Amino acid sequence: MVLLVNLARVVFAPLLEPVRTEFGASATAVGLLATLTWLGSASPRLPTGYLLTRVPRHAVIGGAGAILTVAPLLAATAASLPVLWASAFLMGISSGMYFIAAKPLLSDLFPGRIGSAVGVHGTASQLAAAGAPLFVTGVLLVGGWRLVFALVSVAAAAATVAFVAIASTSNVPNGEGESRDFLGAARRQWRVVLGGIALAGFAGLAWNGVFNFYVSYLVAAKAVPEATARTLLAVVFAAGVPAFTVAGRLADRVAYVPLLLSIGVGFAACLLALTAATGIGQLAAASVALGLVIHGLFPAIDTYVLDSLPDAHRASAYAVFSATFISLNALGSVAVGALLDAGLVYTAVFRLFGIGALALVAVLAAVQLTVGFPTGRRARRSEAA
Repeated sequence: MVLLVNLARVVFAPLLEPVRTEFGASATAVGLLATLTWLGSASPRLPTGYLLTRVPRHAVIGGAGAILTVAPLLAATAASLPVLWASAFLMGISSGMYFIAAKPLLSDLFPGRIGSAVGVHGTASQLAAAGAPLFVTGVLLVGGWRLVFALVSVAAAAATVAFVAIASTSNVPNGEGESRDFLGAARRQWRVVLGGIALAGFAGLAWNGVFNFYVSYLVAAKAVPEATARTLLAVVFAAGVPAFTVAGRLADRVAYVPLLLSIGVGFAACLLALTAATGIGQLAAASVALGLVIHGLFPAIDTYVLDSLPDAHRASAYAVFSATFISLNALGSVAVGALLDAGLVYTAVFRLFGIGALALVAVLAAVQLTVGFPTGRRARRSEAA
């Protein structure tokens, strides 16, 4: 089910150009389309965190599947851009509900291997991201972009029915040990939440802007045909498939903060290399490197936060972290669109992101050396031993 949920979040990236052509939209308008998907993903996370103090996690996942079944039908029948925006927002809502319920459930099911569990789950999610450009390209060969959303709706309905059937016949943890004081949990764990946002927030924002405009960037700045550009976007996401598993396992074995800072440096270096690349060979190599590095960020930061939170506060405080993190991510696409409309070229925007990421890593490293970030339950157990 996670495959379809993530497909709904990333399917707009390879469709920005067809949508822009049909509706005659500006870069800001289509950037807002992708932004609304991520804002939609962020908006239910706090309410869902509160809901999880009273409703079993598998029930929330089933509700997310129901929304994902209905929302793409709006896009498939949209006669105007605002209707398409509404569909994007609803698809984002379904993903936000799902991830807030699913990740604490994973930490309950695999308490000693949170990183590995999150990594495997992320790998399944990334398969959707890797396949989205190829899926869109294949569908566009036989029909219009609206057919993409019709197929997503049908698949979501089938997956939701299957999940509900399995959950109803299995012994699934329901979070009975979770504190009912949602706000109290958030207040007590503010250091972990703030630490996670500081360590991963800017990189997530920059990446969201980069991947949603990746095809447009390659077409405009590198003179790459649109079909080839979509294939290179697929390469970026495909490189992320093993990155989730590898980074998840690393997060179970090495210190969190150095791992996250290393990912930040790697992301900046890959982004700057992308802007300097020429020719399909160099662009492909830069795409592979970028995909490997940036997709390691997500299992690493999830493991850091989930492992640093006590059992009673995990779902509530993770919801606060996730809502804030995704809200920052959502600003990436509209930020890129606004900078383009203001007169900057793609290369300048992407280089600005890379330099900004390097500067932030330097600041965070200084914080780690002086004040330090929360280190997680596993680290505390090691120190006690």
